[in-house]
Amino acid sequence: MNWFDKWSEKATRKMAHSTSRRSMLLSVGKVLIGSGLLLPVLPFDRSGTAYAAGHDKSVGSDDTTSCDYWRYCALDGYLCSCCGGSVNQCPPGTEASKVSWVGTCHNPKDGKDYLISYNDCCGTTSCGRCLCNTNERERPGYRMGVHNDVNWCMGNSGSTMFHCTTGTIVGMAE
Repeated sequence: MNWFDKWSEKATRKMAHSTSRRSMLLSVGKVLIGSGLLLPVLPFDRSGTAYAAGHDKSVGSDDTTSCDYWRYCALDGYLCSCCGGSVNQCPPGTEASKVSWVGTCHNPKDGKDYLISYNDCCGTTSCGRCLCNTNERERPGYRMGVHNDVNWCMGNSGSTMFHCTTGTIVGMAE
């Protein structure tokens, strides 16, 4: 490999003498920006986990600290009912996000569909308990009002830190 080492050293020295650092940075910058324009923007998963396969929501649950509770059909986040709040109220020390996403969930008890507004509670670090990622009828990220993989606390003027998520009934689906 001695010949290869000599050849690569000679080629490297020749390139170093004929180019400047600025021109090299310019070339690298062009490549990075060009590749950023060509590569698609990929979605991200805030939760880092997938919802269990084969889950049957038709039975439902009355436990508001369980992902099986019917209102949580499109929820992505930590349940406020496990973090000091309730199914529709943020825990003390947090505030509801100014913007939210909406899902349509079926209540197995009365057989009706309801519109559920999911609000992130903002102001303190993530709760870390009762993570649900139930994405039923979720839409792609370009339809923000029906997409749940967004930090909705970014719309608040105060703290933008995500803590947990509530699910409030706002009406019946028609």
